[in-house]
Amino acid sequence: MAAHLTHWGVFEADSDGQRLTAVRPWRGDPEPTPLIENVASAQHHPTRIDQPYVRQGWLERGPGGAGRGDEPFVPVSWETAVELVSGELHRVYGEYGAQAVYGGSYGWASAGRFHHAQSQVHRFLNCLGGYVRSVHSYSLGTSQVLLPHVIGSMGLFEGHATAKSVLVEHTQLVVAFGGLSPKNSAVSPGGVSRHNTRTWIAAARARGCRFVSISPLRDDIPAEASAEWIAARPGSDTALMLALAQVLDADGLADKEFLDRYTVGYERFIGYVRGETDGVVKDPAWAQAITGVSAQRIRSLAREMAAARTMLNVSWSLQRAEHGAQPLWLGVVLAAMLGQIGLPGGGFGHSYGSCAHVGDPARGQSVPRFPQGGNGVSAFIPVARIADMLLNPGEPFDFNGMRLVYPAIELVYWCGGNPFHHHQDLARLHTAFTRPQTVIVHDAFWTATARHADIVLPATMSIERDDFGSGQNDREFFPMKALTRPHGASRDDYAIFAELAERLGVGKEFTEGRTVEEWLRHLYEQWRAGLDDPTVPEFDEFWDSESFTVAVPDPEQVLFADFRADPDRFPLTTPSGKIEIFSETIDAFGYADTPGHPVWLEPEEWLGAATRFPLQLIANQPRAKLHSQLDVGAHSRSVKIGGREPVRLHPDDAAARGLRDGDIVRIFNDRGSCLAGLVVDDAVRPQVAQLSTGAWYDPDPADPSFCRHGNPNVLTADRPASTLSQSCAGQLALVEIEPYQGVLPDVAVVRPPATVERVS
Repeated sequence: MAAHLTHWGVFEADSDGQRLTAVRPWRGDPEPTPLIENVASAQHHPTRIDQPYVRQGWLERGPGGAGRGDEPFVPVSWETAVELVSGELHRVYGEYGAQAVYGGSYGWASAGRFHHAQSQVHRFLNCLGGYVRSVHSYSLGTSQVLLPHVIGSMGLFEGHATAKSVLVEHTQLVVAFGGLSPKNSAVSPGGVSRHNTRTWIAAARARGCRFVSISPLRDDIPAEASAEWIAARPGSDTALMLALAQVLDADGLADKEFLDRYTVGYERFIGYVRGETDGVVKDPAWAQAITGVSAQRIRSLAREMAAARTMLNVSWSLQRAEHGAQPLWLGVVLAAMLGQIGLPGGGFGHSYGSCAHVGDPARGQSVPRFPQGGNGVSAFIPVARIADMLLNPGEPFDFNGMRLVYPAIELVYWCGGNPFHHHQDLARLHTAFTRPQTVIVHDAFWTATARHADIVLPATMSIERDDFGSGQNDREFFPMKALTRPHGASRDDYAIFAELAERLGVGKEFTEGRTVEEWLRHLYEQWRAGLDDPTVPEFDEFWDSESFTVAVPDPEQVLFADFRADPDRFPLTTPSGKIEIFSETIDAFGYADTPGHPVWLEPEEWLGAATRFPLQLIANQPRAKLHSQLDVGAHSRSVKIGGREPVRLHPDDAAARGLRDGDIVRIFNDRGSCLAGLVVDDAVRPQVAQLSTGAWYDPDPADPSFCRHGNPNVLTADRPASTLSQSCAGQLALVEIEPYQGVLPDVAVVRPPATVERVS
């Protein structure tokens, strides 16, 4: 028996050396998740990649995108694959330079700090001269751009949020815009040792804390909260927040002393709320027409917030939408008006319910990780603009006050991640992926990204290699010994890159002469030496243990407590050193979709403007897997209906369309369509369809805009949330649903793609 770390928890496993024979939750986890069931069942699934493959057209005709994503693959030896990859890298770097290579990756590859796929591919490409990189994330790109202008870095809200134990003791009211999702709070980058979301919420509730969840989904918060559900129209939170601000102002409930000392720009903002700038008072009656929430409830909620120690939390989902900066910014503004920022249990939160580690006290030291080296290329894109980059090389675009140009990419090297899960308008991305000369992918499974590659190199799962890991803010640091042999001929990314680096003449730069074991020992001892803590065990003792508990300096941390105590000595990192309710910097950018203070901007796709497509699609995160990881695993498959992702619909909306629970339905709009299995559920607001992301994209060969498996990103728009952030806006779209007519097509993505033997 051995313990092993994943992004969704720790599990204990028995192994016969070839496969896991039993998987159980780690005994130290009080709230384990069933996602661990996906690991063992997926390991030897038919979609595991067993050896290197090359797309037939690329092999026979040479570099070029024609047929990519549609043609069969040719199995080849590792020797041939390494020769082809190294030769193509040598050619592209030699002919076009490092600025023609895009190093794609994403942070949700398997847990483990050394075999972190993003670090591996970036270090390798940096040894060759660099690569075009991406910045920020699909999950919270708007937050990463906006918050530094307004209050501070996103890292503060993830790593230094007020501790959950403090909320339990002091908070009287939690108002959760976007809920406190139990499924999202079950996962964390790098891993989770002890889940505690239901525990802290139950303890707070037992002490008398009230919870209000503002979401289109009643179950967007654990049952332990006994929460009041306010089901505003999706995309209308900004209007609701403005009306709350108007009540606080009109009733004299805004904390003027706090606003004067700790903020700038309040008068310009509140003039807009009062209607002085546009003639429209943003009062509860105005908001009722937009949100569907009664003016009376808006008014009473504002007064309840002012009368209690209140934590206002804005989930990541709200900023992952068109104009997503507005409700995020307003969450900060409302908390400032209440004057509770920096007080125990009060203020503003922006991640509770979005990731497990938020509200766990920050560690004294981050755990060791594989260094990436320096990148010789300055060009970059916001991560959600990959299709724009591939389709529009040389075109200018605006981002966070900068005027940038999309680079011309000839080679994409992807390792760790599945953009055909994260990205929007997948038919457009399918087209974009035909533009580079070559796409190289490392993956353990035949995901859609692997199927859109020219050269596919089989990578190990974390259970098949030695590593160590710890999640963000997690106190436990785990040795992660290999539990089984690798599947087929798969290799870990380090072994692949080490051989390629040797072929390309940069072997010493990449490996520094170390094996995996030597790197683990070196990184650990280097980290240990910097801690000056005699209780930290030496590597051999750590490696033979179950885990090591890392020290936490401030178990009862309160976000912005120092700033509140002395704003002159502990200023914020904003231009003014204060909370910027009006940002001179943002205002100077001149972006019409992000003015200098938060405003109501009507989204292009929302129920207030619904016409041909009368349902609001909520494309949120799945509950049976993390993103699209291990979608072929047993737990993920167990929630599917007819082998397809489930879509939830209110009983009234189902009845109006003649639909019944369990039906296979077609969801569609002008961008695309997909099939899904219907779940009729009154936990969904009327006029809302909830279809989680994560189903492996399975396009009809004749129509890439039609997914047979239920991926909602054939329906979502590939438009930025704003000019400021250029971030993902994939949370919401307008759709219609109808019964599926005709013979149901197979779900092909659960089988390997077609292969052919090489013709010499």
